[in-house]
Amino acid sequence: MPKYYEISEETAKRAKNANSYSDYVSGSATAGYRAMVDEAYALGEAQKSRVDPMYYEKIDGLLDRYARKLADNLNAQNAIDARVPSMLITGGGNFPTAKKEKQNAARDKNMGEYMEIKDLLHKIRSVGKGGISADDTLAVEKLTAKLAELEELQTLMKSVNAYYRKHETLDGCPGLSAEVVQQLKASMSRDWRKAPVPFPSYQLSNNNANIHRVQARIEELSSRSDFAGWTFPGGKAEINEGENRLQLFFDEKPSDAQRQELKQNGFKWAPSQSAWQRQLTQNAVRAADRLDFLRPEGGGSIRALQPYAHKAAPDRDER
Repeated sequence: MPKYYEISEETAKRAKNANSYSDYVSGSATAGYRAMVDEAYALGEAQKSRVDPMYYEKIDGLLDRYARKLADNLNAQNAIDARVPSMLITGGGNFPTAKKEKQNAARDKNMGEYMEIKDLLHKIRSVGKGGISADDTLAVEKLTAKLAELEELQTLMKSVNAYYRKHETLDGCPGLSAEVVQQLKASMSRDWRKAPVPFPSYQLSNNNANIHRVQARIEELSSRSDFAGWTFPGGKAEINEGENRLQLFFDEKPSDAQRQELKQNGFKWAPSQSAWQRQLTQNAVRAADRLDFLRPEGGGSIRALQPYAHKAAPDRDER
């Protein structure tokens, strides 16, 4: 059963009156919101039919998060739209240009937030399917393929925008099917901007952020063989590349305080390995470096012992 959050009908009415001559239909904002939530819940039920019941709780959590954040976003959108009436309503005389610019900036931010909320639907579709795990032996290859797709999309969006600016039409644009052209035209017709483009700047920015995120992950996973173990007072740290783990072996059971610090820094006790361990990443090395009782017997930082550290600029405290 879908859980709905409150939509301010009063704010929706003020937004409508500020931007249109037609009367506001009472309850229409709530109805529109609930239709979107219903669609999301239908998606969630379809996903549940495909995955193990162990994933149902996660899907329900994502659905509730979507419904809540969507209500907040739509209420904020209406509040923004109600701030400054459209020039079509007020006329051009003494139009508050500065306030309108601030309103447009707020609209851009709100739209960016909406795109992030919309991404929750993609996460729902992905639940139970598994992403690209660092433990996957083909993780780098899969991420490289994903990076190529993102970079190709970035290039396409830029070229389509450039084509539109030059020709003032999408007809005949290379790389676009007739169906995609119609979808982009429909999207632009709903855009409030004075000179809309097929792919707004926030879409380019979001995709570029994803490119940098995937690049960073590829770089980190590619350096897994560049880790080295060390000895510390009362134990040793070993690199288990087969398990993709940084493992800590103690001569004696760590104290209560030490075990607490290990847990707080992401290390877990693995009975099958007789070791405290966490996934092998540079973050794992940084976490170990924060624990004084894991410092190398010869002194210095743990990071300074890692081969990957010598391929980049040294930290300030190692210069």
